[in-house]
Amino acid sequence: MVTEARIAQYKQSGRYFEKAVTGDEDLGPLKLLPGIWRNTEAFNGRGWNMIALPFVKPGTRLDYRLLVNQYNEELKFLLVDKAVPNRGIDRVANANTDQFVVTLDFEQSIKQIAAEDQPDSGLAGAANLAIHHEPGLWLNMTNQQLDDIDIARVSTIPHGDGLLALGKAAVINGPPSIPAISGLPVGVPPDLEANRYLAPYKHYNDAPFKGVITAPGFPGFNPVQPHLLLQGGMPPNVTRTTVLHVSTTVSTGGIHNIPFVVKQANAAEMVSTFWIMELSDLDVHGKPKLVLAYSQVVILDFFPRFDGQPGLIRWPHVSINMMEKVEEPVEVDPVVPSVKPAA
Repeated sequence: MVTEARIAQYKQSGRYFEKAVTGDEDLGPLKLLPGIWRNTEAFNGRGWNMIALPFVKPGTRLDYRLLVNQYNEELKFLLVDKAVPNRGIDRVANANTDQFVVTLDFEQSIKQIAAEDQPDSGLAGAANLAIHHEPGLWLNMTNQQLDDIDIARVSTIPHGDGLLALGKAAVINGPPSIPAISGLPVGVPPDLEANRYLAPYKHYNDAPFKGVITAPGFPGFNPVQPHLLLQGGMPPNVTRTTVLHVSTTVSTGGIHNIPFVVKQANAAEMVSTFWIMELSDLDVHGKPKLVLAYSQVVILDFFPRFDGQPGLIRWPHVSINMMEKVEEPVEVDPVVPSVKPAA
């Protein structure tokens, strides 16, 4: 919790940069994120992704393909930008009401382990193919919070998308409750048996995608209910969970895309939840081991709806993963000065 006394220090010190450190109270609910998170051996292949894409295959009636991926990820949080000032005034009180934001940069890199699609396009790609890269910032709004918003995520995606997602953080005792997600498109009759247009979804509902996992009893990834592997894979010894929930539909949030993306498969909305879990097991420093799980749904709009309602079919693009923290931050970009305020 950033105190009023700390806000007063921000006013005196001005803005400054420093290496991100786990437990930094200036980061508020983001304080457990600093460092590097990966799909280690214990969490290998825990990333799963589904996305419908416009696609025409001669000889079929489908105008899309359903792509599923199993992946590994690296997620870095290394630099803090503190006391970022947003200037404002209270016109009634004739007083300054500056807001101070503490930001934590991140870089996400994802490579697939295995992938396939229905109908088979020949475009799913091989193992180790890079399928996502995303730099951005998480924001802790330390004061002057509006619309009950205290955190934000600002991201840019190389496809030509920029987003602002806003939300509220929470801390709960014990493990998180993972909500259900439907991966079926909205605006299409959802009957998998009767609606032949949903044949790719029926295929994976009947035979979920198992990627490279051959262990007996593994249920596979089902795009119709993509949350199931996350629900079933929670660590058994979670003592506390920090929940970071943000959405582009909250307040002033939103997504902007380049013209081609808007025309072909517009990324219209995103909702994302991080669950940072503290375990009863301790690391080499005697602190609780940390596991990060997330669920993200991006809504893509393309093709007219089948149900007579206005607008386009809404296609959920869902990603889930679970990783552990493997390193604390070790360096700061040398071109960025690390200047701390006087004590």
